[in-house]
Amino acid sequence: MLTTPPLAPKTLAALHRLGIRTVAGLRQTGAVQTFLLLKASGLTLTKSTLWQLQSLLDGTPPQEMAQHEKTRLLAELKNHPPVAAFPPQGEMEYFMGLALEQAEMSALTGEIPVGAVIVSDGIVIASAHNTCIADCNVSRHAEINALAQAGSEMQNYRLDGCDIYITLEPCAMCASALMQARVKRVIYGASEPKTGAAGSIVNLFADKRLNTHTAIRGGILQEECRAVLSRFFQNKRKG
Repeated sequence: MLTTPPLAPKTLAALHRLGIRTVAGLRQTGAVQTFLLLKASGLTLTKSTLWQLQSLLDGTPPQEMAQHEKTRLLAELKNHPPVAAFPPQGEMEYFMGLALEQAEMSALTGEIPVGAVIVSDGIVIASAHNTCIADCNVSRHAEINALAQAGSEMQNYRLDGCDIYITLEPCAMCASALMQARVKRVIYGASEPKTGAAGSIVNLFADKRLNTHTAIRGGILQEECRAVLSRFFQNKRKG
């Protein structure tokens, strides 16, 4: 179990809230990502906390950490993609279920079945699906339609603090739009091995040159999200 000392009581309490209670749990997340999660949770931290976290993994006192190891950790910290504490699994699955309803609506109209919902402070402010065929517009992906709705609802093209739930990993076009909108968290269902821009082909959200602000999490209800797509393409091949 992680204890205090060496960790400060507030740090230990925050780690417990994140579900990190043991060295094994810390190792699974990594010292740098854990440090960033603690900062994202609202703690004010110094570099010494990062040294403490890594020292717990190494099994050595922080004061014995070599300078080259500190340099390595600082470089990893600088280049690490955005992180965030994500909602509980049940909450993410609930909102992904609403996105799946949108995907089913998309399939009924002959569009590739992808759905998206945008959530602000636990309230859905936009629900959308693909309308590329109906609108004769290649840009009418579910994410783009949802961003337009949410912007109108919030009266702001920037959606700071909002989450988006998408049944399919976003493409490069949609990933770029989500970053421009400053969406806080992207939660998607199925990966897209052909065009996915959240890790499958490229991870635009992790490229610090693009001034990214958005954390991503995939695999929420992924089997259900895949099934919607599979049924759609099976029916198209039959008919």
